[in-house]
Amino acid sequence: MTPAAQLKTTLQSLHRKSYPAYKSLQGSYRFPHYILAIDHVQGDPFAAPSKLHVEVSGDVSSFPKFLYDTKAKRIALQDFLTRKMGFLIGRVSHRAAGSGKSGLISISRPGQEVLERSCMSIDPVSGTILARFEVGFPANGRSINAPELAKILFDFLPECVEKSLSFRNLNEKALNAVAKLCEDQEFIREELKKRKLAAFVADGSLLPRLSGVSDKPMEGGISFVSPDSLKITLDLPHKGKLCGMGIPEGITLIVGGGFHGKSTLLEALEMGVYNHIAGDGREFVITDNSGVKLRAEDSRSIAGTDISLFINHLPNGKDTKAFSTGDASGSTSQAANVVEGIESGSRLFLIDEDTSATNFMIRDELMQQVVSNEEEPITPFISRVRAFYENDHISSVLVAGSSGAYFHVADHIIQMKEYLPFDITEIAKIKAKDFPTLHSEGLPYALPVFTRRPKPHRDFSDPKRDLVKIKVMGTDGFLINKNTTDVRCLEQLADAEQVAGLAYLLAYAAKHFMDGKRTLTEIVDLLEKQIETKGLASLSTGSYLSDNLCRPRRQEIFAGFNRCRTLTF
Repeated sequence: MTPAAQLKTTLQSLHRKSYPAYKSLQGSYRFPHYILAIDHVQGDPFAAPSKLHVEVSGDVSSFPKFLYDTKAKRIALQDFLTRKMGFLIGRVSHRAAGSGKSGLISISRPGQEVLERSCMSIDPVSGTILARFEVGFPANGRSINAPELAKILFDFLPECVEKSLSFRNLNEKALNAVAKLCEDQEFIREELKKRKLAAFVADGSLLPRLSGVSDKPMEGGISFVSPDSLKITLDLPHKGKLCGMGIPEGITLIVGGGFHGKSTLLEALEMGVYNHIAGDGREFVITDNSGVKLRAEDSRSIAGTDISLFINHLPNGKDTKAFSTGDASGSTSQAANVVEGIESGSRLFLIDEDTSATNFMIRDELMQQVVSNEEEPITPFISRVRAFYENDHISSVLVAGSSGAYFHVADHIIQMKEYLPFDITEIAKIKAKDFPTLHSEGLPYALPVFTRRPKPHRDFSDPKRDLVKIKVMGTDGFLINKNTTDVRCLEQLADAEQVAGLAYLLAYAAKHFMDGKRTLTEIVDLLEKQIETKGLASLSTGSYLSDNLCRPRRQEIFAGFNRCRTLTF
């Protein structure tokens, strides 16, 4: 291990040399309380910043074991440390002068969700902390500015590491609060299973968000209050008694006038598959973590998916038990999304009529009289939703504002009025008796057998190449060797780093697991085992991790594979 003093000496010798000479600094250096590794040096001051990481041993960081003795608490602590380190380095970023990205220091910036990220990891046995971040190595023009980099590495960085990754320098009360909140949230998740609930929304939760571009809570928003008929009380390990609305398994319909909070409630449930930070307003909005948002997705690709539960006897005679298209309609795409959600292991469907294909959701009485069922290849969702629950224990929460057709099949009906929920099941069922049912009883029903075996096209990845070019386009999609995958309609992807994680998982699977012999389920199982045993960083095919990664859920991993146009099934 090279001493830090040697790094300083080498750095001084590089002053005013050509910028590429910085590459000689790559390696690991022993500082008094941590190891600094320079993993990759940018090619010039205007290129993507250099990649570094620090490693702090468990003996030095000294975090008590109870703060990370479960996986969920470890992720929560890693999230807390990422935010703390991000705050500290944000205060010194760009204080070192120079051209281009000179002086930039950055680490992942988490949103409201608590997620597993590659930027920060804690070894569950030793307690060793590894933090990955970026630094823009300073330059004057394209010449090395060694004194400014020395400021970063020997003045700014040691203070940031010492104040963010050492237990004795952190607020013990805040750290304990993070662990306690996590334990309470995980307790609720276990209670969902025990009480046969699809979701829980605590009284006092603040569901509205600040704006369409900010996921922070709305100031002055209306706090949630559960209707008495659905109110339950949980006795949390730390918070104690907590009342709120328990949404039972089965079929729940959310109705109400426009702008009264129907979609706001559903969006909170969508993101309730993740834990949230204190102060978010949705800390105790907890949803079955396999829940998946289903919607129409015009023009998406579908490959070898059995959609015969919903679509049959097409005019062109096309097989719907292994259906493929590069330009799906709204109804066809939503049918595929439902089936693929089942394949991913989802036990809860979340659906909003605003983003659904009308002809997939219902067929009204007049339309059934004019166009007979024999002439219509689509079996609407309303005719399958009860069988999903009764036969396969898959629940549904649906938002409807214009059609009362689902009153007949719903177990519970919640009306939102000015962001407050009211249980109107009894009165809605009475009124529904005066209207015809729009679903067919006794239709043949059986879930598909999932045996699809993905294999990449030759231009997707070359097994002989170690380097795979990946580019992430925010939450819209990603490119792997110029092949684009569109994920804009995966609304439960929390941020761009989750999209990056999805891209790296797909690229890793193409290189190591996709041989045309393994089923998609087997491949996803192997990928999740890879992350569990070796971490997110192991997905990198190069000598360093070029992007910050965040772990996507199993449901989004399946969805990424299903939307990749360069895979065959």
